[in-house]
This record gives sequence, C-alpha cells and structure tokens, in this order.
Amino acid sequence: MTKNYEVSQLDELPANDCPCGSSQRAFVHPDNPVASIHLVDISKAAKTHYHKKLTEIYLILEGEGFMELDGERIPVKPLTSILIKPNCRHRAIGDLKIVNIPIPTFDPEDEWFDCGEKRG
Repeated sequence: MTKNYEVSQLDELPANDCPCGSSQRAFVHPDNPVASIHLVDISKAAKTHYHKKLTEIYLILEGEGFMELDGERIPVKPLTSILIKPNCRHRAIGDLKIVNIPIPTFDPEDEWFDCGEKRG
C-alpha cells in the first residue's frame, strides 16, 4: 500500500549545482507533479535566470542581501519571502541560505537565461 505522505531530511540530500549555487531537492520525481522543496546555498556567482512554467516561493533563512527581480534590487533578511512568477528574471545576491518551493515540481528543463541558453 502506498502512503499518502513523504518525509525528507533536506540537509541530508545530495547537493545539485544550480544557477543560484547549490541546491538540495526533495520530492522531485515523476509521480509528484505538484510541488517540490529545495534548501539552497546562494553562490556569489548566482546567475540571473527565469522559468517559463514554474512559480517559485523563496524564504530567506539566513543572511542578508538582495533579490534581483526583473532588474530591481529588493533588500532581504531572514524570514523575507518572495513569490516569483513565470518569466520573472531573478537571482539572489549575498551570503544567503534559502528555502525554495517550486510549483509545479522543479523541472531542470525549465531553467532559462536571456542569451537563450537552456540549462536542462
């Protein structure tokens, strides 16, 4: 019998490189199309990118810095939350640790850069 829930320990998952830095991703699998959750360490080399399908919710856990959203810099600190809609060019700036909730579930094929490059 399949359970109606899943449990994940984010800090024990393998890290994946991403445009933001390094991400530990839970609930990213084909039978979960709804949402995933990521623990992200923001890199100083975070790249501006966007998604054509994903909406993301960022929650700042640690650090202070900025979110660059469609060219505008917004100051952030712990417990700042940001809703990022599809096609919003974005990147985090600063020594930050965040939780990212992509809706629907994260798809690496939906990472885009203004040069037309696709990450996935």
